[in-house]
Amino acid sequence: MTSKRKSIGEQVASIDMTEFEKRKRESAPPPSSPVTSSAETPTRPHTGVGMVLNAITDKGNLERELADTKQRLAEYQESELVRSIDPATIRRSVWANRLQENFAGQAWDAFKAEIESAGGNVEPIKVRRVFYGKTRSAVTQQHNYEIVFGHRRHQACLELGMPVKAVIVESMDDKSLFVEMDRENRVRQNLSAWEQGRMYNNALQEGLFPSIRQLAQELGVNLSNASRSCKLAQLPDEVVNAFQSPLVLQVRWAKDLADALQADEKGLLDRARELHTMKGKLKPAEVLSRLLAATNMQNRSSDIEINSAGKKAASLKVGANGRAVVEFEAGVLNPEKHQALAQLIAEFLHKEET
Repeated sequence: MTSKRKSIGEQVASIDMTEFEKRKRESAPPPSSPVTSSAETPTRPHTGVGMVLNAITDKGNLERELADTKQRLAEYQESELVRSIDPATIRRSVWANRLQENFAGQAWDAFKAEIESAGGNVEPIKVRRVFYGKTRSAVTQQHNYEIVFGHRRHQACLELGMPVKAVIVESMDDKSLFVEMDRENRVRQNLSAWEQGRMYNNALQEGLFPSIRQLAQELGVNLSNASRSCKLAQLPDEVVNAFQSPLVLQVRWAKDLADALQADEKGLLDRARELHTMKGKLKPAEVLSRLLAATNMQNRSSDIEINSAGKKAASLKVGANGRAVVEFEAGVLNPEKHQALAQLIAEFLHKEET
């Protein structure tokens, strides 16, 4: 019994009696109120102990309600809002990685038609709010937002003159933006190797990641592919412009082109400028072969001997201009095998292109 009285006493000492008296006055009926029956009037405790326990219960309820309110407020403040926005008020991200060439051609026209028929972009893009005076680059005051991801959907709505649905985040740092953009692109239409490399190089130059290894680890991408993509994007403009488009450059070409640049920079650039005059006339694999021709010649003799049954049957000759000729010894290649040889060469070249 003694321990029970002590427990109640301690609780009484912790109660703010000012609040208790206030509640007591508020619960009293006004003087003009009609007298109600005992069945209509809530029963309230009249003993000292009962009043104390009731006050303790009320205080606990108030604290729980206050905690719930604070939680709902925090969730609201951190929520992401989806709105329809004028695309002209949204700027491309400073980390934008898609070339303008992505916004042209039949595939692009079909994508825009789909957006238009749906009445806009069904899946929202994501943007962060622009705060002037704290931005990374000078922009006009008409831009209120910057794209986190969704450059294609934004561009389509911009060209169609339609509002774009966007998830708005009030604040997001550059590294978080970069990571979200990269991952979102990889689950949609992949960037080309050159675009991906340019994006990674930009992030490394701006200090978002201390190394290519750390970048690959945090983005969850293959380190070797990330490194080779960076090498592609570091190639001189003359080499890139030798191809019909940077979008056709492949990751597996990175090392050969980088090695050729280091071994004979002047020669490679001269060949690249010459190939630029033929832009669009050669397939990507043919451009690569001509760029690397002189470098490959340094690692082989002028004639490559081809033997059959222990005897010389033919030789492969590669000129400085990249032209290759196979010469067969007399009597080795029967006329009826000409068509089969042509088919074999065609299949070989097709595998090289793919």
